[in-house]
Amino acid sequence: MSRTSIKTPASSPRMLASAIGVALTASSAAHLAQAAEDTEQKGERNSISLGATSITGQEQDNTSYQVEKASSQKYTAPLVDTPRSVTVVPQQVLKDTAATSLQDALRTVPGITFGAGEGGNPQGDRPFIRGFDAQGDTYLDGVRDTGGQSREIFDIESIEVSKGPNSSFGGRGSAGGSINLVSKTPQARDFTNGGFTYGSDQTRRYVLDVNRQFLDDSAAFRLNLMSHEQNVAGRDAINYDRWGVAPSLTFGLGTPTRVNLSYYHMESDDLPDSGIPYGYSSSTATAHGHDKPTDGGDSSNFYGLKSRDFRKTRADISTFSIEHDLNDNMTLKNTLRHGSTGQDYVLTQPDDSQRNVNRFGTVWRRANTRVSTTTTTTNQTDLFGNFQALGFKHSYSTGLEFTGEETRVSGYTVTPNSNPTCTVAGGSQGGQCTSLGNPTPDDAWNGSIARNYLGTNTKATSRAAYVFDTIELDPKWLLNVGLRYDTFDTEGNTNATTGRTKVKDDSQFFNWQAGLVWKPLDNGSIYTSYATSASPAGGLVGEGVDNNAIPTGINSSDLKPEETVNYELGTKWDLFHNRLSLSAAVFRTEKKNTRILVSNNTYETAGESRVDGLELSASGKITDQWQVFAGYSYLKAELVDPGRNGNRTGSVTAGSNKGNQMPNTPENSFSLWTTYDVTPKLTIGGGAFYVDQVYGDAANTVYVPSYTRYDAMASYKLTKNIDLQLNVQNLTDKTYYDKAYASHFANQAAGRTALLSTSFHF
Repeated sequence: MSRTSIKTPASSPRMLASAIGVALTASSAAHLAQAAEDTEQKGERNSISLGATSITGQEQDNTSYQVEKASSQKYTAPLVDTPRSVTVVPQQVLKDTAATSLQDALRTVPGITFGAGEGGNPQGDRPFIRGFDAQGDTYLDGVRDTGGQSREIFDIESIEVSKGPNSSFGGRGSAGGSINLVSKTPQARDFTNGGFTYGSDQTRRYVLDVNRQFLDDSAAFRLNLMSHEQNVAGRDAINYDRWGVAPSLTFGLGTPTRVNLSYYHMESDDLPDSGIPYGYSSSTATAHGHDKPTDGGDSSNFYGLKSRDFRKTRADISTFSIEHDLNDNMTLKNTLRHGSTGQDYVLTQPDDSQRNVNRFGTVWRRANTRVSTTTTTTNQTDLFGNFQALGFKHSYSTGLEFTGEETRVSGYTVTPNSNPTCTVAGGSQGGQCTSLGNPTPDDAWNGSIARNYLGTNTKATSRAAYVFDTIELDPKWLLNVGLRYDTFDTEGNTNATTGRTKVKDDSQFFNWQAGLVWKPLDNGSIYTSYATSASPAGGLVGEGVDNNAIPTGINSSDLKPEETVNYELGTKWDLFHNRLSLSAAVFRTEKKNTRILVSNNTYETAGESRVDGLELSASGKITDQWQVFAGYSYLKAELVDPGRNGNRTGSVTAGSNKGNQMPNTPENSFSLWTTYDVTPKLTIGGGAFYVDQVYGDAANTVYVPSYTRYDAMASYKLTKNIDLQLNVQNLTDKTYYDKAYASHFANQAAGRTALLSTSFHF
């Protein structure tokens, strides 16, 4: 069997784990003996001026769940005065919940679900925000983070989720909102943080975070390292291994000019989870009725092949930014980033296209493959600050953005892979078939895998200009406005045995937002807002599940961008001496010009979907000892005009999805995470997470049931420098599904998982 893997450095996860282990030991050995005595006697270091911010060398109080302001300068007002729904998951929530991935972290934010994929990016991040696919709407420090990825958070300080159409902030897409990951950057103090986590299912995780100042404290270097290995609770055979390194360097701390250089590398090598198949309603059914996943009586069943399946990913991101204070009220910043991400896999998809499950109690091991690389280069220039004009105070941000993206996609030819009728299980049909109730991952694979270099090369170029302003009309009334203009040109070239095809599209679009904020008191606001987004054809640049891809070989009346608008009315309050933030919002989101099938092989951008919703959230301290991070989301999501039903070849089929619930959109979802400091050293906490039934397809014929998951934690400060923390996730060992795909399968979540972490900080 021949495999071609993404090129990676010669180092391995276990080598990195050993390196981190040595570093942890070396760093801690010199301190442990004297930690209890000496650390209490350390004096406070002098304050260091960092522009307009005063930072002391003492450990900052970063334990609160409350966040007052988003990191991006495009948010020109504090969150309490920002007329849209924004949830920030801070570092302390990430730590307390023992989150290690983007999906782990976003479990605490209701109104977000994750979807599965068939090809493209089946195992990677595919979040749905308020019912709309946001797989291409993730940003890293305000710059779009492209490519199929399963994102780690070892180098992430916080995660900002902006809900509602958001193209005025980030450009194309963002129909339901966007996600911004905030990196850990060098700080004006020395510290060493690290730790290791041992847990059930052979979980081993090591992290190290070191920050050092030099050049008379005007520069700092920070290094984050991670190694992670685990199996998955309640699932047979599966394992996830990854490692990462993220150095960063800042010059000019405390001066008008700051320069930052950073690099991020992460790679993984997994035996991926193939999920659980949907079984048809009956042995004679030719289409799904109202079907959920069926595991043959054992939820741990794994339908993949150890001898065939693998998934390798890689991400490399280099960033250079320079920021200069032109004066006390104006700052100019330029960010240049080059990123490359890749994935390489042969993945078993448990496919029941031939109705094997109900007729014979068998499953076809369909092989999906991909080798892809996405490269992106972006230059973003921002000017922001504040000024007085015509008697009004303005807090503004304006900028220019230029981006070039390219995705190269090919794969493997797997033989046989023929959609057989699996009358016999036990590795029959050359290993293609297995038993539904008792699959054998160790079955021999008698077929072949050959590298197929034919594929598609997609390029895109985007240019944008934008401006945002919060205008203080008077102390009780604020007007928040934003406008962005984008051009997006994309071209795809496909090489096949039948020849080469070329498709292209050029789009131009404006997006804007406007919000009026009334502040009856200094600690609260009531707002109304309007915002838009636009999703042009080919917006994912060839990677992922693109619902508005450039058509190939199919007639289309036009390629206008899909348009989304949002109407929102909300209120935000900071209570209990401004320690607890509460928010509530009602909204309507309408997506128009969606691509729909109108007749055989003919599409038009004329469809419509609509979401009416309510959201509530709370974050911060109720008392000095009691913290809470909670939210509730109600989404009434309807396919208002989904067009004609059709198959993969673009032919019209019977039935209609008009009036159905939008896929991957739970009507109700709720999350609660809370901790209580029993003593200055002992903290206990727990969480409850509820998600309603979710449909996998627009026809509402396949679904995953609702679920409630419970988590618990306890942490103890052994000394001032050493902490212990125990997390038990999925406390009741609930079997549930956290990703639904439209036709063949759903992904099952992990069972009960216990994690014991030891961390140190100096």
